[in-house]
Amino acid sequence: MDYVSALVPPFVMAVFFIAIVRTIVKSQGGANKAKEDAAVDAALARAESARQAKD
Repeated sequence: MDYVSALVPPFVMAVFFIAIVRTIVKSQGGANKAKEDAAVDAALARAESARQAKD
């Protein structure tokens, strides 16, 4: 039975890792994508305007 107790922790970690990866992949895109893209675009625009104002 030692082999079972040796295999359980890596198996459990692998299951959690797969679940995390699936959650990340599923959360890409969708309704939040437009909101995230808009926030990034706004931040880039602010940085660009600050850089141009400095020049």
